[in-house]
Amino acid sequence: MKKILLAGTLAFDEVTTPFGHSGRMMGGSAAYLALAASFFRNHTGIVSVVGYDFGEELLDKFRRRGVDLSGVQRLEKHKSFYWKGYYYENMNRRDTLVTEVNALAYFSPRVPSDFREPDLVVLGNLHPGIQAEILNQFTATPRLVVLDTMNFWMDNARDALMQVIARVDLLMLNEEEARQLTGEYSLVTAARLIRNMGPRYVIIKRGEYGALLFHDEGFFSAPAMPLEHVWDPTGAGDTFAGGFIGHLSEYDKPGVEAIKNAMICGANLASFTVEDFGTKRLENLTKEEINRRLTDFIRLTRYGLQEKVLSGKTYE
Repeated sequence: MKKILLAGTLAFDEVTTPFGHSGRMMGGSAAYLALAASFFRNHTGIVSVVGYDFGEELLDKFRRRGVDLSGVQRLEKHKSFYWKGYYYENMNRRDTLVTEVNALAYFSPRVPSDFREPDLVVLGNLHPGIQAEILNQFTATPRLVVLDTMNFWMDNARDALMQVIARVDLLMLNEEEARQLTGEYSLVTAARLIRNMGPRYVIIKRGEYGALLFHDEGFFSAPAMPLEHVWDPTGAGDTFAGGFIGHLSEYDKPGVEAIKNAMICGANLASFTVEDFGTKRLENLTKEEINRRLTDFIRLTRYGLQEKVLSGKTYE
């Protein structure tokens, strides 16, 4: 069974969307990553920090899914990380209203001994200095290390971020972040420049338009499922990453074809997350629902012309 290490925040979120107000709810990148990865057969552990206000009943949500929490620290003198946001009618746009770092400001990550030789790693959105500390604690080289980041670190910790980017196999970021990191508008050019920074693979997330993979042999486009109801896009990108790494745990060698399949599985799970506030949909999701929608994903991208083109008989 493959070992997956997930590093990120366990936090409280509060969001307002055109469809309602969530109230205070569990969130954070590690929450979405772990819940999504738990649908696959693997041994998953979290490295994170919580405050005194993050109750055991919330941690039990992960324990029941077989997630190892030995890398989660509790700082009794501090509250947990808190984020409040407002989404516009076009939910690709949002404003951050409140960010309270709280316990995260005092976080010194400790990788449990059982996860110092992980097979797969996702370094969720954290200060790049913390991400580097986690990498430094490994005693063997993982098969694949995925890095997530955001605009804030590009503005405020760019040197540290560039050092971490050079150490990972795959960088996962959105369109705006790819353009800011490279100064290039073309995503093809931006991805090439990012790959020159060190990563073998680049995945650029495009929200409701899917995601793009760039690699040595070219590129690949994974769709997003058209949905009738989108309640809350918070955590969709982290769910994508969690489903992505969870599916990769089924392979001995995570090459290009495995990564393509993992992108579809990640997009499939992310399509459920947006259908309710926070982690609610993931917490109650069944494997039957996942498999039904995965079939829909296959139908979404399947067309008869594929066989003709691949056989070289398109215009005979």
